[in-house]
Amino acid sequence: MRNLKFLVLVLCAIVSTLGQEINAQQKKIEPNWESIDSRPVPSWFEDAKFGIFIHWGPYSVPAWSPKGTYAEWYQYWLQSKSLFGNGDFSGTEVYDHHVKTYGPHFSYYNFGEQFTARDFDADKWAELFENAGAKYMMITSKHHDGFTLWPSETANKTWGFPWNAKDVGAKRDLLKELEVAVKKTDVKFGTYYSLYEWFNPLWKEDKEKFALEHMHPQFKDLVENYKPDLIWSDGDWDMSAEKWHSPELLAWLFNESAVGDEVVINDRWGDGIRFNHGGYFTTEYQSELDGSRPWEECRGIGFSFGYNTNEDAWDYASERTLIYLLLNVVSNGGNLLLDIGPDAQGNIPPIMQDRLLAIGDWLKVNGEAIYGTRKWERACQWSKKGKKDWKPEGTHYLPADYILKQTIDPEPGYAVREIFFTKKGSDLFAIVPKWPKNTLIIKDVMVTDQTEINLIGTNLKIEFVQKGKDLVLKVPNLTNDELPSKYAYSFKITNIKK
Repeated sequence: MRNLKFLVLVLCAIVSTLGQEINAQQKKIEPNWESIDSRPVPSWFEDAKFGIFIHWGPYSVPAWSPKGTYAEWYQYWLQSKSLFGNGDFSGTEVYDHHVKTYGPHFSYYNFGEQFTARDFDADKWAELFENAGAKYMMITSKHHDGFTLWPSETANKTWGFPWNAKDVGAKRDLLKELEVAVKKTDVKFGTYYSLYEWFNPLWKEDKEKFALEHMHPQFKDLVENYKPDLIWSDGDWDMSAEKWHSPELLAWLFNESAVGDEVVINDRWGDGIRFNHGGYFTTEYQSELDGSRPWEECRGIGFSFGYNTNEDAWDYASERTLIYLLLNVVSNGGNLLLDIGPDAQGNIPPIMQDRLLAIGDWLKVNGEAIYGTRKWERACQWSKKGKKDWKPEGTHYLPADYILKQTIDPEPGYAVREIFFTKKGSDLFAIVPKWPKNTLIIKDVMVTDQTEINLIGTNLKIEFVQKGKDLVLKVPNLTNDELPSKYAYSFKITNIKK
């Protein structure tokens, strides 16, 4: 009997070893898109639903561009004397502002010394992210100006002068400080990384050489020393993925790097790759995708991603607007990556903090209807009359307040989204942007004998009846003080018919 047990143990060990070897072989990613696309996006990303984007660098010193444009593109606007965004521009606005403010001979690179991060407290940032209800964050480890928030020898070498936060300005490894602080929390740590650099001498001389001798080693240094949970690639559009050698780089990332098993990537790895290959799909100042693949919408609380002192209070999206944007994205199966732009000293503007904390307050009550959910058979219920999906005309980027027109403030002749839906197993969540009067009719929902309906954030059980294919909720008359949250309210409907 002992010999038999010994043989069984040996066989189990052999089977386990073989299984591990097979799994290792299955995990190996080849340097081609078919193989890369076969790797599923880790499920935690789809569960997260809400992340915080941070644009921070030397452009945070001048912190200026015309309304409707990106302030983090300051160097490009300055040196190219061009401009695009929402508005009618001559193209020289940033150049004219720069000459008037700093003089004609003041170089953009001087802003590196002025990027002091004097007030930066990584632990306070991380605490804010947690209180906002974010499940991940993403910071610009390097934007298109080539300046890195970590001590990159590659940056110094190809630029020919110190061009990173450890050697100039702050004289600190800002990325490491933030990594350490965030990884003490339950928030995932992500790094934005621009493949290209507008005016890097090597980039201007030989783009493919730049990719292999600058971008690849710098990217690997970032990954191995900071071990991000997510990588948000950008600046990919000037070359094909083949010239960027992105498939080879991603094969290294998944097969050989320290984060290969769990790291999440996006879809910006070369011209034509976006919305086609890579990891999750990314939209920017758009409304929604169909949810057939994990995706993420990114936009700022103000219009600009980088801090823009030219923006006024009314240029920032309201608390209500941001919550409705979150609902629209999540109901369509996506995540919202909402951007903040700290100033050059490392202070997050109070108006941005207030907006994040308002979202956090709402999620503390309604998080069950958001986190870990998936898209239902339809994202929302439209009102009966009117055209759907109003959008403003003549804008390059979709302004945040479009969602108000689609919910509580419709244009004449247009319908509104009466209910947003999410699901979790056999439970359906119906989230309304307006508190219903007396009844709420949910079309084409069939309940079972086990169905119960609760108002999330309260102990209230909601009475209901099935009328044909429609579910009718008998909604109690609550005052504003009795409602569990502001702006939107979540009903949990258990055990619906599949």
